[in-house]
Amino acid sequence: MGKEVGLGSDAAGALDRDVRYLRGVGPRRAEALARLDLHTVRDVVFHLPRGYEDRRHPRPIAGLRAGERAVVAGRIADVRFRYARSRRGGILEVDVEDATGLLALTWFNARQAWAARYPIGEPIRAYGTVNFYGGLQIVAPDCSVGPAQDASAERFDRILPLYPLTEGISQAAMRAIVRTALEAGAAGVVDTLPPALCRRKGLPDVRRALRDVHFPNAPAEAEAARRRLGYEELLLFQTALALRRARARQQAGVSFRVGPNVDRRIRRLFPFSFTGAQDRAISEVVADMRSPRPMNRLLQGDVGSGKTVVAVYALLAALADSRRGCQAALMAPTEILAEQHALTLQALLKSARVRTALLTGSASPAERRARLAAIARGEVDLVVGTHALIQGDVEFSNLALVVVDEQHRFGVRQRLEIRRKGPPPDVLIMTATPIPRTLALAYFADMDVSVIDEMPPGRSPVETVLCPPRDWDRAFEAARGELEQGRRVFVVYPLVEENRDLDLTSATEGYQRLRTEVFPEHPCCLLHGQMPPAHKQEVMEAFRTGGCRVMAATTVIEVGIDVPEASVMIVQHAERLGLAQLHQLRGRIGRGRFPGRCFLLADPTTEDAQARLGILTQTCDGFRIAEEDLRLRGPGQVFGTRQSGMPEFRCYDFSDPALLKEACDDAVRLVEADPDLRRPEHLRIRQTILSRYGEGLALADIG
Repeated sequence: MGKEVGLGSDAAGALDRDVRYLRGVGPRRAEALARLDLHTVRDVVFHLPRGYEDRRHPRPIAGLRAGERAVVAGRIADVRFRYARSRRGGILEVDVEDATGLLALTWFNARQAWAARYPIGEPIRAYGTVNFYGGLQIVAPDCSVGPAQDASAERFDRILPLYPLTEGISQAAMRAIVRTALEAGAAGVVDTLPPALCRRKGLPDVRRALRDVHFPNAPAEAEAARRRLGYEELLLFQTALALRRARARQQAGVSFRVGPNVDRRIRRLFPFSFTGAQDRAISEVVADMRSPRPMNRLLQGDVGSGKTVVAVYALLAALADSRRGCQAALMAPTEILAEQHALTLQALLKSARVRTALLTGSASPAERRARLAAIARGEVDLVVGTHALIQGDVEFSNLALVVVDEQHRFGVRQRLEIRRKGPPPDVLIMTATPIPRTLALAYFADMDVSVIDEMPPGRSPVETVLCPPRDWDRAFEAARGELEQGRRVFVVYPLVEENRDLDLTSATEGYQRLRTEVFPEHPCCLLHGQMPPAHKQEVMEAFRTGGCRVMAATTVIEVGIDVPEASVMIVQHAERLGLAQLHQLRGRIGRGRFPGRCFLLADPTTEDAQARLGILTQTCDGFRIAEEDLRLRGPGQVFGTRQSGMPEFRCYDFSDPALLKEACDDAVRLVEADPDLRRPEHLRIRQTILSRYGEGLALADIG
C-alpha cells in the first residue's frame, strides 16, 4: 500500500494522489467516494458543501417552533427509558431544561445502556428538527454532553458544512476526510486568476477560498469563497468559448444567395403561413447564411412552436443556391426522428430536383457503402441521418450547411466532428428542450441564439392532470372516450421490460394488458428503442394511419413523433421522469384539431416530488418549466452534462445569474485585449484552459 497523504506531504504532488491513500480513507471508503466521482485528493478538495448548519447560537427553548432546526443548550433534567412492544429496543427520553423551558430529546429503538451517557445535571447541547408531541421534542438529535471546551463538542459553536453523500459516508466522516485533504493538498492548488484581477474584484486567493468554503467562521465567508471559486470556474470556460467564437469569426465560410425569389419559392412549399416568431428566426438565419462568416446559431423553441419549419427553410435555401453545388446535412439523435425528417423533406421536395439520402446505423453494409460513395462524389444534395453522419468514413463533396436537431442529445465533440467534414459549414443547432437562460449563457456563449416564443394558430395548451393511484382508472376511462371518437392514445412507460429490482410496469407488460384487458376492442401496438428500425417504422406508420389506435411506448417517443389525431397521453410512474422530459412527452399530443389531455399517473412519496409534478399541471410554458427544473434538480441533471459532453461545474451552482454575466463579460474583454492569452499574467489561464477544454472545444491552435 502507498504512503498515506497527511501533514508534511509534498502539497503539489499530494493533490493528484489517489484518495485511498488519504489518511482515514483506505480501500473501502475509497470505493464509496468513487460513487461521488471523488478519486483524487484534488477531487475531495473541490467537493464543495451543498449547504451549512449554523450551530453557533443556541436558541431559548421557549422560543422554538415545530418544524425548524435549532441548537439548544441546557442541563439534563431527567432521563427515562421504557421498552416498546412494537419496536426492537426501547424509547429513550432525555429532558433538557434552560432558563426558559423544557424540551425532550427522544431516541427510538434505543438500548437501555445508552441512558448512562446522559448523567442528570450535566450540561448538554443538541441539534435537530423541533417537533411537538405532547411538548417540544427533538428526535435523534446530534448531541454533546459535558463542558463546551471538550473535544467531543467540536460539532457545536461553529458552522458545519453539509456535503453531498453516498452510502457508507456520513457527514462527520466526510468532514474529516475534507479537512485532511485540505491539510494535505490545499497548499498545492495553483491560483489561476491574476493577482491584479483578484485585487480589483476583491476576491480572496484560492487557498483561503477553499478553507472558507469548507469551514467558514461566518456565513459571509462561505458566500465570498463560493463566489470566488465559482467566478474562476466560469471565467475559464467563458474565456474558452470566447476564444472559440473569435476563431470561428476569422474563418471564411459560404456566402449563400438567399433573395426574394428564393424566399417566395420556399414559402410556396408550405401549406400554411409562418408565425411572426418563425419569420424573425428565419430572418436571423438568412442573415447568417448571407454572411461570409460561418453561421453558428442555436434555435430554441418550445414543443410544437415550429422550429423544424425554420430548419427546413434553411436547408432549402442552401440547396436553392446552385452556384456551388452545395450539400446540406440534417443530423437527428434517433433513427425514428431521422426517418421522419427524411419523409417530411421528401414530401416537400417531391417536385424539386433535390437528391436526398438517409444515413443511419441500420443501413446494410452494401447500402452504406453505396450511399457513402454517392455523398463523396457530390451525387447527393441533402443527407439526413443520425450520429452515423460523423463516422470517420463519411466524406462530403462540398458540405455547406449542417442542421443538428435536439442538440442536448449530442456531445460537444460530436458537433465538432461534423464541422470537420470539409471547409467550415454553416451550423444551425435546434432544440425542443427550452434551455434556462443561465444554462444557455453558460454553455452557448460562443453561439448566436434565436428564440421562437410563439405557437402556431390552433395549438391549444395541453390539459395536464396529476393522478394518484386511486384515480388511475379515471385516466383510462377518459382515453376510452377519445378512442370512441376516432382519436389516438399514447401510454408511456419508463422501462422496456420487467426489472425485478424496480417495482415498475414495463412497456412490454403494459402492452399485453392494454390489448387484452383495458382496450381489447381497439388495436394496440408497442414501440421502444430496442426494436429493429424497420419494425419501428412499421409501428409508427400503423399508428399514424389509424391501423393502430393505442401505442404502448417508452420515452423513445419524446421527440420526433407527429400524429395530429393523438389527443391523450397517459404516463405511468411519472415521478420517475424529469420535468423537461415529461413536458417533451406531452408535446406529442394536441398537435391537430383536437385538444390534448395528459394524465400523469404517479405516487410521489415526498412533498418535493408532489410539487415538481404539480408544476406541469399549472403551466405549458416550457421555458418556465425548464427554469423550475434547474432550480429543483441542478444543471447536471437537467442538461445531462455527463451524457452531452458539456463540462460539469463544481463550484458554480447557477443560483447567481449576475456572477455568470460578469464572468461572460470579463471573458470577452480578456480575449479582445489578449487574443492568444500570451501576456505573462494570462499564461496560467491559457494553460488551464488548454488542459481542461482544449481538445473538447478544438482550441489546439492557441497552444
